[in-house]
Amino acid sequence: MLPMSDHMLAEALALNNAHATELSWQDEVSFAHLVSEAFHARWSTGHTAFLIAFDERADYGSENFRWFRDRFARFVYVDRVVVSPAHRGKGLARMLYADLFDTVRAAGQTRVVCEVNSDPPNPASDAFHAALGFSEVGRAVLAGKGKVVRYLSCDLR
Repeated sequence: MLPMSDHMLAEALALNNAHATELSWQDEVSFAHLVSEAFHARWSTGHTAFLIAFDERADYGSENFRWFRDRFARFVYVDRVVVSPAHRGKGLARMLYADLFDTVRAAGQTRVVCEVNSDPPNPASDAFHAALGFSEVGRAVLAGKGKVVRYLSCDLR
């Protein structure tokens, strides 16, 4: 996995915005802020997938991130993972998560968290996260977005 450097931001932003329905659309300034605040921001080799995660200290206003911050003293929150359509099914997301888990352990963290839509449902993401050891720790209805999410946590101890 490759660190997401400044010269890669435009490429990452384009991939993000191609999947804005799932990830949320970003402009150049907001995306650069996400990467600058990230605990972990990595590309797959070939720049066909990326993952961005924050620890509890990040300056990030996401409703989902705040939900975890209100409940856990220490955690690493997976904010976005995207794999380009032509490269899905090749294990890239699993490799990105394995790389994240290594970084989390090396930093002395033990909890990785994320959310997955339950309405509308996302059975592929549910199965993926369950296989990695995530379990549900809560649910929420996102105000004004018409979504219900499941909050997941994975204990790396």
